[in-house]
Amino acid sequence: MEFYDLMPFIIIAVILIALAILFTFIPVALWISALAAGVKVGIFTLIGMRLRRVVPNRVINPLIKAHKAGLNVKTNQLESHYLAGGNVDRVVNALIAAHRANIELPFERGAAIDLAGRDVLEAVQMSVNPEVIETPFIAGIAMDGIEVKAKARITVRANIDRLVGGAGEETIIARVGEGVVSTIGSSDTHAKVLENPDSISQTVLSKGLDSGTAFEILSIDIADVDIGKNIGAILQTDQAEADKNIAQAKAEERRAMAVAQEQEMVARVQEMRAKVVEAEADVPLALAEALRSGNLGVMDYMNYKNIDADTDMRDTIGKLSKDNNDDNENN
Repeated sequence: MEFYDLMPFIIIAVILIALAILFTFIPVALWISALAAGVKVGIFTLIGMRLRRVVPNRVINPLIKAHKAGLNVKTNQLESHYLAGGNVDRVVNALIAAHRANIELPFERGAAIDLAGRDVLEAVQMSVNPEVIETPFIAGIAMDGIEVKAKARITVRANIDRLVGGAGEETIIARVGEGVVSTIGSSDTHAKVLENPDSISQTVLSKGLDSGTAFEILSIDIADVDIGKNIGAILQTDQAEADKNIAQAKAEERRAMAVAQEQEMVARVQEMRAKVVEAEADVPLALAEALRSGNLGVMDYMNYKNIDADTDMRDTIGKLSKDNNDDNENN
């Protein structure tokens, strides 16, 4: 075939390729859908989105949805929120839900809530349908020393004005727990808490615990109250045990000091006995010296020995008499 014969086929192929590229780069179907829905979007606007790396259907579909719901939302607002990393569809759904519930929620605030990482649609739904937060058992000690455990159910509603920068559910639970512990601790007896558990909820609710949080507390209900340990008795027992240990330690210290003193006295007695033995050893030397110097005669020495022997005999007789008396007493 001649080249001129192939020209019509080549032209048709080029046209088809060009149309394929055109329809791929320019979302004509999306543009037609927008026009059919009454949303005026220029074809060059869609081309500009492609150039700015914005997925057109992520912006145009939420725009159509908002227009059908009667919301005045601009394309630039949705596109800028998409470029900021936000979820455009979720924000538009939240705006529609707020509009249906007569809740004032401008697009800027909804976009800020979404960019802050909170689920703006869930927040709007919570504003319409409050959520119940159940705390774990919170233990408090009454003035009589009895532990009281209470479980609370907190009904909260999202405060859209404070969603950005407001504290979350953990802060609500912590503040309620602190209020429950304080209320139980100020009760004279645990019986008063059991008789009137709603006094806890009334006291806690009056403290304005939702200040600075992203929620508004509607009610606090005490779901369950239980009695725990007798903490006062346990503390007294522990204190008594500690006092006993301290007393035993002091007694052991005094006993050790007495034993040490006794040993010291024994050592001193042995020392005195050694001195006596040493002095007694000097007696024969003194007698010998007295005999040599003539200060002591032979008869005087013999009288000394007789007296010494008489003394030993008396000591022996005395010991025998004492032993006999002890044997008689034992019998």
